[in-house]
Amino acid sequence: MAEINYCVEQLKKLCAIDSPSGFTERAADYLLEELTRLGYAPKKTRKGGVAVCLGGSVADPQEPDGLLLMAHVDTLGAVVQSIKGNGRLKLSPVGGLQAENCEAENCVIYTREGKTFTGCLQLCDASAHVNREYGEKKRQFAGMEVVIDEPVKKPEDTRKLGIEVGDFVCFSPRTVVTESGYIKSRFLDDKLSAAILLAYAKELKEKNATLKRKVYLHFTVYEEVGHGAAASVPEDVSEIVSVDMGCVGEGLQCTEREVSICAKDSGGPYDYTVTTALVQAAKQAGASFAVDVYPYYGSDAEAALSAGYDVRHGLIGPGVYASHGYERSHVDGAENTLKLLWAYTVK
Repeated sequence: MAEINYCVEQLKKLCAIDSPSGFTERAADYLLEELTRLGYAPKKTRKGGVAVCLGGSVADPQEPDGLLLMAHVDTLGAVVQSIKGNGRLKLSPVGGLQAENCEAENCVIYTREGKTFTGCLQLCDASAHVNREYGEKKRQFAGMEVVIDEPVKKPEDTRKLGIEVGDFVCFSPRTVVTESGYIKSRFLDDKLSAAILLAYAKELKEKNATLKRKVYLHFTVYEEVGHGAAASVPEDVSEIVSVDMGCVGEGLQCTEREVSICAKDSGGPYDYTVTTALVQAAKQAGASFAVDVYPYYGSDAEAALSAGYDVRHGLIGPGVYASHGYERSHVDGAENTLKLLWAYTVK
């Protein structure tokens, strides 16, 4: 599809904006700016997400059939839990951040005064030539520390920099797109799907496409902590579809080059009618897809249902391997997701 290059460029730009849950204002502002540039009228929600109507109409006001497509731009991250006696930082993770996946990862500390400092998360006593038990130590945040790239030796030194408890610590995404089309980065969950929705909105506008029904986008900012879509569902919406990462792993059918359609996750089955319609749309579009059951997963769609919204729900997304770590997908997975969305929504 024509918009895949735009999608990849938007992914790079989004990944370059640090945005762990609770620290997403810059990412939301970027989305507002880009959607406005594309010709839409987005608005920021009270929770800090970004909502926009892409067009279309409700056929029967008595039986509204609006569709809400959702992706999230909040990511995993951490905050400073305490400043240690040696001036280094103990972290409290935000979302499902895994200590094992962050060891020796570069990071940025954001102070409340607007200053930034770099550092690296290391195992305590991380020199293998000094610590004979280095390999046997369990990787947990309690036994790890951020080594700040400043000459700090005690808590007073660190506090003089302006670093305090509660400051956000953001890890380097290390975004790479290979010549063979593989996309490697932290936070493809879910910035890849956010980029896909931007590409979808761009193509709708440029082709002046006619939508089958009224369609909204909502870029949520608290998905990784469980309540991203627990608000801001428009009154005329009867169906919500989370466009999130598709799981790739042992026992599942999906690869990084396909769009995944989730039939069930740890929150239960997705709406049968919606899931069936998504499968039919993928077939109609000639999109390479897989239907899978995710064993350990929760989505924005389920957050909306838990909040009491009376809507049908579904979940799709490009296949992503090594979720919540250094993740990998492929441009084909993004393209197949775009194909499905187009067939599902455009006349």
